[in-house]
Parts: sequence; structure tokens; C-alpha cells
Amino acid sequence: MIKSWLLAFRLKTLTAALVPILVATALVRFEGYDLNYILSVWAVLSATFIQIATNLFNDAIDFTKGADTETRTGPKRVTQSGLITSKTVFIAGSLCCLLAALCGVPLVIQGGYPILVLGLVSITMGYLYTGGPFPLAYKGLGDLFVILFFGLAAVCGTYFIHTGLVSTSSVIAGLQVGFLSTVLITINNLRDSKEDVKVNKLTLAVRFGLTFSRIEILCLYLFTFLLLAYWYFKGAYPAIYLSLITLPLALILIKNIWSNEPSSVYNKYLAKAALIHLLFGVLFSVGLLI
Repeated sequence: MIKSWLLAFRLKTLTAALVPILVATALVRFEGYDLNYILSVWAVLSATFIQIATNLFNDAIDFTKGADTETRTGPKRVTQSGLITSKTVFIAGSLCCLLAALCGVPLVIQGGYPILVLGLVSITMGYLYTGGPFPLAYKGLGDLFVILFFGLAAVCGTYFIHTGLVSTSSVIAGLQVGFLSTVLITINNLRDSKEDVKVNKLTLAVRFGLTFSRIEILCLYLFTFLLLAYWYFKGAYPAIYLSLITLPLALILIKNIWSNEPSSVYNKYLAKAALIHLLFGVLFSVGLLI
């Protein structure tokens, strides 16, 4: 049963919760503000529970809507496989939302009403990603959701908790982190496009085709690395040089995606994209702290 729950949590995707908090924390230190590591830990916990809740809701709701079947090429889903009932998975997702809210209490005490609003919206959007009357993932808005909430909101929100400000630097860092997170969902949607079209799940890959999504991935990586130029003018040279270590990995991944049609091999590409996201975040953060 533990293995089934770990499968439902989708551990490889949890870098999307960790990286923005790590980057924001390093940025606070880089810009000379007082840093409270305990607040960053609470932020990581809250973001992680939101990510897990989003994954659980996605697992349960996609199965209910028929998007996940025995023919899917992606990783095994616990509800589709019959390992856990959709009702139980949904309840677990709701519990994770509650835990995210509890972990967010110290953040609200520190950051006030802006953080309260941001937290409540983030938790709600975790459900609305696949649930509700206007599920974002089914309307082609999942990519924008990831940029906004696992990039800008997470980085700028953590930065605000420590400084009381939202700076240009936090927005740039938020965009970079968000772009890298969005690569994951784009690869996922490319892989699942044949199944998604059958249930009217109108991701960008379904709406505009495979070539569009491949170009999207190329652009997401391109803009991530081009934005490193901003940090040159901030004097964050180590952050630039260390981050560029991930560029060859990104180029290889882009080549593989353009060379191969969507299939189970995209599961490996998804794992590589998660690794690039994590490495970039860690190396960039270390560079800011040097």
C-alpha cells in the first residue's frame, strides 16, 4: 500500500515544489536581506502538499473522466490500475490541501494578507487544475498555470515573506523556474496527446499539434537561459556559469524530443526534464550564495 501511495504522489514531480523555494531563499540572501530558514522550510512543506494534492486530484479526476485508461503510455496511475479507489485518492488530495494550509499558517503570520490570499488561491487552483466546471488542464491552460504558480507565485511569494517586497529579480527568477517546470507538463501532454484527444482534454498539444509543443519546449529552455543575461548585470556571475552546466542536458533533451514520436520513451524524457529543473535550481542557488 505504501508503494501505491508513493506512486500516487509522483515523487519525481515534487522538484516543482522544492526548486522555487530554494531559488527564492538564495535570492533573499544574495540581495542582503535577513533570512529565516524556518520560514523557507514551512514554504517547502506547504508547496509540497499542494503539489501532491494536485497530483492526487489529477489521478482521481482523469480516471473518472476517462483520460486514464489501460492503453495509456505514461506511468501507472493508481486509480486507473485499481490500486486505490478514486474516492480514497480524492480524499487524500483534500487532506493534503488541509496540511498545506496548516503549514502555511507561519507564512501568513509573517507575510500577512497577501500571503493568505496567495495560499488560498494556490490550494484552490490545485483542485481546479483538473477539477471543477472549468478544469484548466482540459482547456489548454495547464502550461500557464504552472508558470504562474510553480514559478512566479512560489518564488515571489517566498521572497515577499522574507522581504515584504516583490522585486524585478524575484520575477525574473520566478519566470526561469516556471519555464523549466512547464517543460515537464509539456512533455507529459505530448506523450498523452493521443489519449487526451479521445476525451476532449484540449491541452496545447491537442489544440495545436506536436510540432507546436516541441517548439514550446525549445522556447521554454531558450528563454530560461537567455534570462541569465539579467543576472550578468546583477553581478551574479557564479549563478550564470553554474546554471549553464545544464545547457548541454537541455539541448540533448530537445534533440531527443524532436527525433522521436510520443511513446513510452517520453517517460524517460520527463524524468530528464525533472533532473534539469532540479540541477538548474540547485546550481543557480549555489551560485547566488557564493
